[in-house]
Amino acid sequence: MVDVFEIIEPVYILAVLLFIYALRQMSNPATARAGILWAGAGMLLAILVTGLDPAISGNSGHLVVNLALMGFGIAIGGGIAFVAAKRVQMTDMPQMVAVYNGMGGGAAGAIAAVSLMMNGGWSTNNLSPLDIAAGLIGSISFAGSVIAFLKLQGWMRAKPITFPGQVPANLAVLGAAIVAGGLFVWNPSFLGSVPISLLAVFFALGLLYGLAMTLPIGGADMPVVISLYNALTGIAVGIDGFALNNYAMIVAGVIVGAAGSLLTILMARAMNRSISNVLFSAFGAHEEEGAVIHGSLKPIDLDDAAAMLAYAGTVIICPGYGMAVAQAQHKVKELTDVLEAKGVQVKFAIHPVAGRMPGHMNVLLAEANVPYDHLLDLDEINPEFASTDVAVVIGANDTVNPAARRVGSPLQGMPILNVDQARNVIVLKRGAGKGFAGVENDLFYKDNSRMLYGDAQETLTRLVQAVKKL
Repeated sequence: MVDVFEIIEPVYILAVLLFIYALRQMSNPATARAGILWAGAGMLLAILVTGLDPAISGNSGHLVVNLALMGFGIAIGGGIAFVAAKRVQMTDMPQMVAVYNGMGGGAAGAIAAVSLMMNGGWSTNNLSPLDIAAGLIGSISFAGSVIAFLKLQGWMRAKPITFPGQVPANLAVLGAAIVAGGLFVWNPSFLGSVPISLLAVFFALGLLYGLAMTLPIGGADMPVVISLYNALTGIAVGIDGFALNNYAMIVAGVIVGAAGSLLTILMARAMNRSISNVLFSAFGAHEEEGAVIHGSLKPIDLDDAAAMLAYAGTVIICPGYGMAVAQAQHKVKELTDVLEAKGVQVKFAIHPVAGRMPGHMNVLLAEANVPYDHLLDLDEINPEFASTDVAVVIGANDTVNPAARRVGSPLQGMPILNVDQARNVIVLKRGAGKGFAGVENDLFYKDNSRMLYGDAQETLTRLVQAVKKL
């Protein structure tokens, strides 16, 4: 008779290989969709074979109940996720990512909680310290992701929420959570055999720290925060995998944790800031005072904008979150096709933190079938602005703001797209509002800049028609 372990372990290894292959596929936009499907196949295999685990199937009296509970949970979670994913707009994708990060962290924390309650403190195999670590990290990721979702969804103030002594108070909460977890693991006799109340305090403090840690982080830093909680969720899952001796969880958690950590570092570098600055500086809490911007806002009518584009030799399009809000990516592609048909060379400038999550603009433009070789990152495109006839800014703000070069500005030092160096700049915008950082945009007042006001999708529709007539 074949030992069940002889089936489980090879399938877990196969799932791990599928995860690694999927990650490889997702590194290229052209194969990213296939990568997601391969990752899903690996996860499906891991879930199905888990039903053979002796902890579930070893006791025939509970086998049916266990499998029924698993199926019930998968049906509810999978059903909700399927419907939500089909209905969610691209503008709301960052919120969905935040929610799924939180669900992963919450699941890792729940696994740790069950393991801790079953062990009742220090176990014979010394796994409780790992469970404590996974529980704490998972709780922080879950609670922090909830706040990130609420801020991105507009259900909570996007600007930092601060109070005097906030950082020491937050660290005190974290320290208290670590102490509570340590006491539970140590489990001295005066605490009783199974101090469930202490375990509840531990998780409550972990959740509280996740909330408190995210409140002082503003909307401009949400891409970094999403990446950070993605990394924390992966780390928590990986630790759970070590505690349960589950290869699939270990490798999946390590991959997600490593990728999320690297992305967090890269996103912070893209803003020329440290992770500690993102987490503790309350960026955007206070607006800049005393800055004097010279010039005035100069509107341009649609026909003049169309003529400027139609007779240009080179055009660089700089998309931002406003394009996502207007769902104007398909109209941007249409404008690109019309201009290229007239012999205009069109490129796209993609800032690393444009939008509200990493790769937001890339996903939108890929959805509209904009060729991948048209999308250039900041380092590639910046040298070309000085020789560009027209730069078109569609819904971008902080990522194109020359205030980043001004000493004393909240954006000081942040790498930006050098849009202001183009010969002409057309800014498509609903109004003269500020970006996430709450900083007035110097670009709008430059002599070479013109403002084309209105909804981006509607404006681009009319602009395409006007260009066609020329």
